[in-house]
Amino acid sequence: MPRTEQGPGATTASRILDVAERLAQTRGFNGFSCADVAPEIGITTASLHYHFPSKADLGRALVERYTESFQASLRDIAAAPTDAPAKLRAYVQIYQQVLGADRMCLCGMFAAEYATLPEPVQAELLRFFDENERWLAAVFDAGLRDGSLRFNGSPQDAAHLLTSALEGAMLLARTYGDNARFRATLDRVLATLTGAWQPEQPSGTA
Repeated sequence: MPRTEQGPGATTASRILDVAERLAQTRGFNGFSCADVAPEIGITTASLHYHFPSKADLGRALVERYTESFQASLRDIAAAPTDAPAKLRAYVQIYQQVLGADRMCLCGMFAAEYATLPEPVQAELLRFFDENERWLAAVFDAGLRDGSLRFNGSPQDAAHLLTSALEGAMLLARTYGDNARFRATLDRVLATLTGAWQPEQPSGTA
């Protein structure tokens, strides 16, 4: 995450997806066309449409592949012999790596355009966020049970909070051109969710 564009041995379809993913992560779904993708891999737009008949088909395939790649990363994190706070930090690191490559989360970019997306892309987008939040809720639940996490609300509430914080912090970091802003925000969010941060007491209180 993000993907590295593949070499000459890659299939045409995968090369199309590589280029389209990069454009989508920097411009959004509505910020590029199939005509932008085709020349970068040396094919005609007609040839691209042989693999993806419409832009909706291309968009759905992009989100499907992104979700599969993301889920593979989550399986690796889940398999590591680490506690819940460490798993959450590893999860945040996925987003940090994407931002460090001057890209945005593909699904976060698409979410900003949700109302204008084709219905098949909307459906895949919701699946991405639902699966991520289920995974996060399970981590929060495990941490709550073993005492490594302390937070208010349910594990589902905590999962919603972290997802929203990640996507929002990425957008603002990109707007200001300040990736340190993302890191500082998520450090505070994680500290809050792990119970490591306590709000300052007003002066004069015990």
